[in-house]
Amino acid sequence: MLAMLHRAEAADRYRLALGRAHPTWGNGSLGSVAMSLPRTAEPFLNDPDYVDCMMTVFAALKARNDRRAALSRSRS
Repeated sequence: MLAMLHRAEAADRYRLALGRAHPTWGNGSLGSVAMSLPRTAEPFLNDPDYVDCMMTVFAALKARNDRRAALSRSRS
């Protein structure tokens, strides 16, 4: 998950600098990074491994947003 977040951020910097999507990681969105990876059929929400995966995604996004908010507050 952290690698995906780093790739999305790198792709966003690439897009902002060059005005086009990164050739592998896309436009800087997490979805575009996910689309660059191998995919399988999406499991149902009653699959405990899938639920754990989704919780990992949300926890990582929350942690990133919390860090950004704290950084923003410290700059004010």
